[in-house]
Amino acid sequence: MDDLLTIMARLRDPNGGCPWDIEQDFASIAPYTIEEAYEVAEAIAHNDMPSLADELGDLLLQVVYHAEMAREANHFDFSDVVDGISKKMIRRHPHVFGDAEVKDAAAQTAAWEVLKAAERAEKATGAPSALDGVALGLPALTRAVKLQKRAARVGFDWGSIAPVMDKMREEIAELQAEIDSNAPKAKVEEEFGDLLFVMANLARHLDLEPETALRNANAKFERRFKAIESRLREKGERPEQKSLEQLDAEWTAVKALEPR
Repeated sequence: MDDLLTIMARLRDPNGGCPWDIEQDFASIAPYTIEEAYEVAEAIAHNDMPSLADELGDLLLQVVYHAEMAREANHFDFSDVVDGISKKMIRRHPHVFGDAEVKDAAAQTAAWEVLKAAERAEKATGAPSALDGVALGLPALTRAVKLQKRAARVGFDWGSIAPVMDKMREEIAELQAEIDSNAPKAKVEEEFGDLLFVMANLARHLDLEPETALRNANAKFERRFKAIESRLREKGERPEQKSLEQLDAEWTAVKALEPR
């Protein structure tokens, strides 16, 4: 760890450091931090342990990078980051480091959320809200689920899947009405967003992670489309030479070959 901190400080050194690294700030590095977190998730999804070790290193570098920039500005340093998370883990696990007791993982999750809510209340500068602390930078589907979970804790939630399905059909009808009336793009976008929000709610009620579901759907589409390209290539053809009906027939053929 000391070696990595020294390397990062050297890269940021105005006297002989890396010109690119020296120019960066929190805002310019933040997108890379998000990207590295997704690459960690991708390695896990593929059960690729060598890649996971590599990607975790890249993600750790992001933490070190932000900590070094903060140290330079006299905000905090890496030791403060480590100290803060260590204290937080002890504080949020009184059943491990204290005298509290929890009977199972579900009880621990509930206790965890209570502790987090108390911490948010201490930090709040305005009127407290059940939705406080849901980061704006989260992927939109993930943030939708988190907002819905927060609202559900104070009773704002449907008790079963049926009304969620009804709401989904209602939102589809409203979106279709805006499309049929040739409504302005902003209005269509609003109704489309409402539909996505309900779909995230449905995922929550089904205990599914919508980001994972969509990533899997993306991977399936990519796999099948590449298979179509391969089939056509074997015949000396290309997708752009075929009609939609022909491509759809190829899609059906590829789909039929997949194990059920």
